[in-house]
Amino acid sequence: MNGVVRYRVRHETVYSYGGDVAHSHQLLHLTPRDAPLQTCHRRTITLAPQPSIRREDIDAFGNHVTRLEYDLPHDRLEVIAEVGIEVQAAPAIDAADSAAWETVRSSLAFSGKPLSDELLDACRYRMESSYVRIKQTFTDYGEDCFLPDGPLMVAAETLMHKIHKEFKYAPGSTNIRTSAIEAFEARQGVCQDFSHIMIGCLRSRGLAARYVSGYLRTLPPPGADAAYVGADASHAWVSVFCPPFGWIDLDPTNDVRVSSGHIIIAWGRDFGDVSPLRGVIVGGGRHRLSVRVSVQAE
Repeated sequence: MNGVVRYRVRHETVYSYGGDVAHSHQLLHLTPRDAPLQTCHRRTITLAPQPSIRREDIDAFGNHVTRLEYDLPHDRLEVIAEVGIEVQAAPAIDAADSAAWETVRSSLAFSGKPLSDELLDACRYRMESSYVRIKQTFTDYGEDCFLPDGPLMVAAETLMHKIHKEFKYAPGSTNIRTSAIEAFEARQGVCQDFSHIMIGCLRSRGLAARYVSGYLRTLPPPGADAAYVGADASHAWVSVFCPPFGWIDLDPTNDVRVSSGHIIIAWGRDFGDVSPLRGVIVGGGRHRLSVRVSVQAE
């Protein structure tokens, strides 16, 4: 798919509580970040009820965040994010032209020498995180993908193909608290799990990989056989630090390089850094959650 695609995105989240919430703090990642291949023309977040305090901010990874505080009782929270955005197709590159994976690993390893800004930023995504631990299991699983002196992008795409083939996409089999190793052992999950597993395999080899949250276009692009898996919901994929190309985004759930069919909202070390909506509440009892996402090309 070539050129630029304009999208209208609507993401509706509704919490219905069993009783009154007396006080709450909420953190929202629902506003698309700035990125080289996407431009956001319109960003709105509508709230009901209105919060006592609302603040727009930028987090440690450069993502847009909205911070809310409620100090009046409420038994329902509705959050509607609407976006107008255009996304450019990713440039065509030859995976064989990427640096050898061992070379990239060495450049990210601690040496005591000064690092460039690019390498310093990449090092933030080399270490283990809450959802993605460094495990020998992950190193062993990717062994046949990382050939000696092989180009990093070739290895990463081979790993993506392997995960897509060997893991079952099974909504409901995991939840937002499932770790990468738990999903790996179950050999099934959703986009969050596929991404965490792939990130685990890369970081366990000393490579840098980010967790990216966003959306997929709802309808298939012209000429495609079917819609992407994971459309009509929040989606996740992986970004690999891959010199000399910089960061390259790969979607293991759909086994594709990310291009103009994907919209970036935020990125971080794992899901915990970029959850669309999370918070702390006092009261409320049990709750029901409803989420609806629509991504329409204009």
